[in-house]
Amino acid sequence: MKKSKGIISVIIFIIFLIAGYFGIQYYKKFYGNNVSKEGYVLIPHSANFNSILDSIAPYLKNKEQFAEVAKTKGMNRFFQAGRYRIKSGANNTDLVNMIKAGNQTENTFRIGDFYTVYQMVGKVAKKTELDSLRFADDLNKIAVQKGFNNAEDLKKYFFIDSYNFFWTVTPEEFFKKFEKDYNRFWTAERKAKEQKSGLSRNQIYALASLVYKETGGKPDEMKTVAGLYLNRYHKGMKLQSDPTVIYAVSKANNFQGETLKRVFYKHLREPSPYNTYFSAGIPPGPICMVDKNSVDAVLNAGHNDFIYMCADPDRFGFHKFTASAAEHAVNAKKYQDWLNSKNIQ
Repeated sequence: MKKSKGIISVIIFIIFLIAGYFGIQYYKKFYGNNVSKEGYVLIPHSANFNSILDSIAPYLKNKEQFAEVAKTKGMNRFFQAGRYRIKSGANNTDLVNMIKAGNQTENTFRIGDFYTVYQMVGKVAKKTELDSLRFADDLNKIAVQKGFNNAEDLKKYFFIDSYNFFWTVTPEEFFKKFEKDYNRFWTAERKAKEQKSGLSRNQIYALASLVYKETGGKPDEMKTVAGLYLNRYHKGMKLQSDPTVIYAVSKANNFQGETLKRVFYKHLREPSPYNTYFSAGIPPGPICMVDKNSVDAVLNAGHNDFIYMCADPDRFGFHKFTASAAEHAVNAKKYQDWLNSKNIQ
C-alpha cells in the first residue's frame, strides 16, 4: 500500500515537473523578453507575414518564437501598416498586439523656410510610406480641388514649425492638419488687422516671407523690417529685398544647384515678378514658407520712418536701419568690405 502511494507521489511529482517545464516555456514564448536591440520596424500596406518577419527579425532574440505567437494571435491574417518602435524588454505578445492594434510611433517633421512646397515634400516624404512624386501629385490634386493651380499655391498653409505625423500619413491627412492650423490662426482679430492693412492675404504672406528671410526667423527685428517694407511700398518705391533676388535666380534655375550666398549687381537684373529690384510692388506670393511670428509682424508692423536697411557686420544676424540714403551708403560700403574680407562670393 505504501509502495503504491509512493509511486503515485512520484508520478504526480513528474507531472508537476513536466507541467512546470511547459508552463515556463509557454510563459517565455508569450511573455518573456524577446528583444535583442531597440529600433523601428516599417510595415507598408503591401507587406505580408513573411516580409514582416524579415523586417522584425534583426531586433529579436528568437524569430521562430515570435512567428508562433503571431500565428496563434492571428497576425498572419491581420496586421496594420505603420512605423513601430521595438523597445527593450518587450515580449512577443506586446509586439504582436502592437502591430495588430496599429499602435505605431509618430515621426517628427520639421517644416523649414523651404522656397517651394515641392522642396518640402521632398524632405517630408522621406519619413512617410509614399514617395515624393506620389505625395506631390496628391497635393496637386488637393490644390486643384480648392481652386488653385497646383500644390505651390498651398504654401501659405504650411507654417514653419515641428509637427508629428505617422509614417502612414496620407497627403490628405497631412494637409488637413495644416489647414486646420491655418484656419485656427486666422482669428477674428487677425482678420480685422488684415482688413485694416489694405493688403490682400497673398500680399501679407509675401511680405511675411521677406521679413522671415531678412531676419533669419529671429523675432527681434521682424516688426521693424515689416514697417520698413510697408514704408517703401506706400511711397511707391521698389522693395529691393535681396532674398527676393536669390529666390528669382533660384526659380529661374528651377531651384537646382547651390543657392546664392551673395547678391551682385548682375543678379539684380533677373527679370522676375519676384525680384523686387527688377519689379515694383509686393511679389505675387511668398518666396518661402513662413512662421506665425512673421505674419504677425506684418499685421502689427512697427511705426517708423526707416527706408533703408543693411546687414550689420558688427552684430551678425542684425541690421542697421536708417531713413537717410547717405547713411545707408556708408552702411552698405562697410558691409561690402566685410564680405570681401571674408571672401564670400
